[in-house]
Formats: sequence, C-alpha cells, structure tokens
Amino acid sequence: MFIDQVKVYTKGGDGGNGMVAFRREKYVPKGGPAGGDGGHGADVIFEVDEGLRTLMDFRYQRHFKAPRGEHGMSKNQHGRNAEDMVVKVPPGTVVKDDDTGETIADLVQHGQRAVITKGGRGGRGNSRFATPANPAPELSEKGEPGQERYIVMELKLLADVGLVGFPSVGKSTLLSVVSAAKPKIASYHFTTIVPNLGMVETGDGRSFVMADLPGLIEGAHEGVGLGHQFLRHIERTRVIVHVIDMSGMEGRDPYEDYLTINEELKQYNLRLTERPQIIVANKMDMPDSEENLKVFKEKLQEEYPVFPISAVTRQGLAELLYAVADKVETTAEFPIHEEEETGIHRVLYKHEEEEKEFEITRDPDGTFVVGGAKIERLFKMTDFSREDSARRFARQLRSYGVDDALRERGAKNGDTIRLIKYEFEFVD
Repeated sequence: MFIDQVKVYTKGGDGGNGMVAFRREKYVPKGGPAGGDGGHGADVIFEVDEGLRTLMDFRYQRHFKAPRGEHGMSKNQHGRNAEDMVVKVPPGTVVKDDDTGETIADLVQHGQRAVITKGGRGGRGNSRFATPANPAPELSEKGEPGQERYIVMELKLLADVGLVGFPSVGKSTLLSVVSAAKPKIASYHFTTIVPNLGMVETGDGRSFVMADLPGLIEGAHEGVGLGHQFLRHIERTRVIVHVIDMSGMEGRDPYEDYLTINEELKQYNLRLTERPQIIVANKMDMPDSEENLKVFKEKLQEEYPVFPISAVTRQGLAELLYAVADKVETTAEFPIHEEEETGIHRVLYKHEEEEKEFEITRDPDGTFVVGGAKIERLFKMTDFSREDSARRFARQLRSYGVDDALRERGAKNGDTIRLIKYEFEFVD
C-alpha cells in the first residue's frame, strides 16, 4: 500500500520540575537554598532516511510524545535534559501545521533534520529565587509544558521526470521497458493506482529517475478520478513527459487529450506550466497512428518536441531517452517553498499582531473565564502546594493587569474565576 498523506499528533517533552531544598550539612550554620533546576524536555525532530519510500509507518503510529526532562535535585543538582525524539521520514516529505496550513519543513536530503515541536524548559529551583530580602525562599517552578500540535505530512516523490497522460495511453508500459520497474500493466483504465518509480539509464551512461503517475482525466484538479491524489508528485519533477495515445483507439482526439491534461496541470498549480515538456506520441505501431500524428502536429502551436514511439516494439525509445536526459541536465530544480538564492541579502520585516497576554470571557452561569497562552503556561508552571508559589502567581497576574481587567468587566468580591479547569474566588 502506498501512503502519501497522513495527519499525526506531536508533542514536545515537558520540562522537569525545579526543587525546593536547603543545605543541611554538619558545621554549616544557616545553610541556604540548594534546590536544582529541572532538565529541558525533548524536541520532536523529523529526519530524512533515504531508505524509506512511503509514509506507511505513520498509518499505525500517529502520536509522537517526546520524554520530559528530569526533575531538579537537592545540593543544587540540575535534572538531566531529555534526549530528543528523532522520527525517520522519507525524502520528499512536506510537513504542515494542521490548524494554520503553514509549512513547517520541506525535507528532501538524506540526514536533513527539522524540529517539529519544541520541548519545554526546565523549572527553576529555589536557589534561583534567593534575594537579600528573602535568602531562603520556599519557591520553585514546575517544568514548562512542551509544544503540541497536529501536523499534516505530504510525500512528494523525488523524481526528475514525471509521466502524465490519460489512463491507458501506455505510461506504465513505457516505464517498464526503459527501467527495471515492474508496474502493473493491463488493458483497462486506472491499472496504475499508486505512483511507480524507476531508474532510467541512457546508452551514454547518464541516468535519471522517472515516475509513472496514475492517469489524469478531465476535472482531476477538483478531485475527479484517481490522478488528483498524486498531482502533488509532479511538483518536484524537472521535466514533464506527456504521453499521448496517437492511435485514437479509445475514440478520443489526441490533440484534445493534450489540451485537457495541460489544463488540469495549470488548474492544479500554475507553476507547472513553467516545466519543460516533452510530448511522446505512443502506439505508433497501430494502423491510424501516422495519420493522427500528422494532424496533431498541424494543430500543435507550442514549440514542444514530439517523439513518435512504440513502447511495445521499442521503436524510437533511444532518441526519446537522450532528449529527456538532455532536458534534465539543462533544467534547474524548481523550489517548492524557498525562494532561490540571488546573492542579495534582504531583510523582510513582517507586521505581526502581538500575542495577547490574556483574554476574559463570561459563561452563562456568570463565571469569569480567563484564558491566553501566556497565562495558561504560567499557571501550569506554578506549584500551588507551596504558599510562596501561589503568592508569586497572584503577583504576576496583577502585574499583567488581570485584576484590573476583571474589575472593568464587573467582577466583585466572591465571584468565581475559572482558569483552564480550575476555579478561584475573586478577592477585591
């Protein structure tokens, strides 16, 4: 089975908790604070492994949760940082955030790495909070929660050449005779249901990777037929080889086929029209092919080269492969996301709205609900079992302006305030 798109959940490891401890050594009067910091949580890192070909493994494991850092210890001993979780992915994997659609990473080269979700930092021990006014604080932080997100992984095959065309025009047969690939071949539509890759070597020792993609039909860019699922694989190819059935056995006009397929490529991604295209007139061993080819060339307005071949009798294959190899050598790779380096260094300033420190809403039962990433992170890092930590949390909320904002919204003494799943009483 060929899996080329999957949605998974990833979470960075939480940081370890800081510790409250004091020195208790013989002959050391009034031993000071000695609580160590927690270790950092692990990142979730994706790494390219050229031995993988599909996203099959992610069909069975869809949750990746990195380990947390070790807690701080007494005698100012810091907890150990957790080892990063490294997940192997096939070359050609594009990782996107499921909520925002933002591209996180485009992984193409063996060994290339990208941090998908970051681990949290370790909480500070009470040694960090010692001041002249409070030399022995009973105060520490819990570890910061690790980042978590749902991501969508898309696999775009790394092929130099992509074979496109209607079903049953001979793409699989062509791939099977020019490479060692063994795609399924039969006389019915959509025999190919997954992309096939083959390494092609020309007579003069040059080589390139060719992909046979499932047949396209009209409306493919909108999800009609099978080909639309695999249009993304054409984005990586440098050269498009457009295979056309010149015999007209299916009752279709070869030139209309040519226009239809090009329109589908254009509708899917306008940049595909920038790719150099080689037209292959296949099935030239059939009776009406020569006449149809003559009419096709008269109608053809573009300057694309046309190569008459027969994949079955192998007529014209050598010339075709030399021409494809020449095109691959003279065509640069098309970047999918990154802009090509121009040698000019520019700084791009983006105006981004500042993340709100908090927001206040009100439930139908009259409860005030306080939310916001910064406030929730602060809450999760506070150890409410210690009075000093709870007081520090209250001071921080006041400094952020939460108290004043609640009063403006009409909060009175004794009203219920909810933060995540916990409830507090408002004291004015």
